[in-house]
Amino acid sequence: MSRPPALDEVRCHVAEHIATITLDRPERRNTLTATMMRDLLSALRWCREDEKTRVVVMTGAGDMAFCAGADLGSFQADASELERHHDRHAYVELFLLLEDLGKPVVGRVNGHALAGGFGLACACDLLVAVDSATFGTPEINVGVWPMMVQAILARNLPRKAVLEMLMLGSRWTAGQLRDLGLVNRVVTPADLDGVTYGLAGELAVKSPAIMRLGRDSFYRQQDMELRAALEFLQSQVTLVTLSDDSKEGQRAFFEKRPPRFTGR
Repeated sequence: MSRPPALDEVRCHVAEHIATITLDRPERRNTLTATMMRDLLSALRWCREDEKTRVVVMTGAGDMAFCAGADLGSFQADASELERHHDRHAYVELFLLLEDLGKPVVGRVNGHALAGGFGLACACDLLVAVDSATFGTPEINVGVWPMMVQAILARNLPRKAVLEMLMLGSRWTAGQLRDLGLVNRVVTPADLDGVTYGLAGELAVKSPAIMRLGRDSFYRQQDMELRAALEFLQSQVTLVTLSDDSKEGQRAFFEKRPPRFTGR
């Protein structure tokens, strides 16, 4: 097993098949700099390729913010508008990489998740949030529109709720977003680690082969029309049933024992 990469503004630690990726600028509310974006991409690519990693937990350092969005001052202040345009493609790469990771991502939302940080939270598969966390897209209040996270929000939240967020720029509580189906668990700060890693541990004992096939199929079918989606999913059922882990799971069921998954 290779070691996680050593990075400047992101920490990556692995234990019990769970990789924890931590945005590490607590003094700046874990805002996204150009360096942090590169580090996030590096950490996630490593997690995707590491065979021992079965689940990723994403969080922010400290107890104030998960991520407060982009640190605009870090994106080449002296660059031309065209250069800044090309720099923003890192967001495209990040959101596509999260979708194509092949492994479940649990967001450990330890504080406020705003603007790009809200989009990053939405891009996680499951979310555990402290009860004091707030979420929102305040860009409209300073004459900007959250273009880079709009598509992610629209795929995770009801249409009218997204439009209200985008157009008003107000903050939403963890409880409100649980009611909308975005946040899976709302917990006290004392329970955050126990619930987050309990959930990650449950995911880690599932078949990594079936988890990848199933997760990939979920994201790939979401933009297909119905007939194409059903035809695609039929082919995926066949792939699942051909796997060793599927056969082992069925044997274990009939033999009344826990399955021993190998990831094949």
